[in-house]
Amino acid sequence: MRIGTFDTELWRSCLLIAEVAMAHDGSLGTAHAFIDAAADNGANAIKFQTHLAAAESSPREAFRIKVFPQDSTRYDYWKRTEFTEEQWVMLKRHAEERGLVFLSTPFSLEAAQMLDRVGVVAWKISSGDINNAPMLDYLASTGKPFLLSTGMSPWNEISDTVCRLKAKKVEFILFQCNNTYPCPPEKIGLNIINEYRNRFGIPVGLSDHSATTAAGIGAFMLGAEAVEVHITLSKRAFGPDVSSSLTCEELKSLASSIRFLETAMENPTDKDVEAENLERMRYLFMKGIVASKSLKRGKRLQEADLAYKKPCEGMPAGEYRKIIGQILKNDKNIDDIITWEDIEYENR
Repeated sequence: MRIGTFDTELWRSCLLIAEVAMAHDGSLGTAHAFIDAAADNGANAIKFQTHLAAAESSPREAFRIKVFPQDSTRYDYWKRTEFTEEQWVMLKRHAEERGLVFLSTPFSLEAAQMLDRVGVVAWKISSGDINNAPMLDYLASTGKPFLLSTGMSPWNEISDTVCRLKAKKVEFILFQCNNTYPCPPEKIGLNIINEYRNRFGIPVGLSDHSATTAAGIGAFMLGAEAVEVHITLSKRAFGPDVSSSLTCEELKSLASSIRFLETAMENPTDKDVEAENLERMRYLFMKGIVASKSLKRGKRLQEADLAYKKPCEGMPAGEYRKIIGQILKNDKNIDDIITWEDIEYENR
């Protein structure tokens, strides 16, 4: 599956998405700062949300939890934080100049149409729109791939949407997520990653709200093709998503961990080849058989006659049982190495 210039079919292609959402609080300058922060700290993509108040809301829409004191309603908040189409074009251009895939979740058909004109290369669908058939049909008609969140949906709703998109021959990634902010470990649902893959045979990702790097690393090791995390410029920032977000430093740590593990996964180790390459180290660190005391020729060797010391110059310590009870052919002083040539042993 290809998202813009980003191929998600190989281990090395885990798409790391820095989710800004509405953390810019309507400041275009802050939105641009988030782009630089995401690019500087290892993300492959940056994602915003596109809200058009008049298309999405009405003045009757109340806050679930009132966060912003200057806004009387959610409609007021969406209106205050809107960007124009020209501003979205500027943000997309900046993201691409920094090597990022530019994404934004549309929350209305009008927002989707605007983002289509802006030129997004894929559609990120929020959990609340997984059954929004009119918008999904429009988005499918563009031929662009989907990144589909499932945080609030039961299995039947997810299955219906998967069937709908497959029927339209749309490429998509299904994201496991939980709409608890911040999300505790017992609700992350890493088990769903393999269940989605097994049920539907499609690429799978994790949209994480845990404010940890651990969930994303775990998802990657389970084969997630994409990991999305909220980011914040500071844990002291204002806004509802800050407690669910990674700092820039934490984003960088997550990115470097995933890339480190990608390299490890791409380079399987052959233990025989590795041992051959470490032959000098094996000689220095492994133990060989030596005389534990002075021994005379003709002695029938007992376990007490042997010691095991570095370096492994003669017979490896692991062979000791093969010489117990055998006759020593040569005199040995304490710490002298014992080799096969010192043993009267015809069938070693």
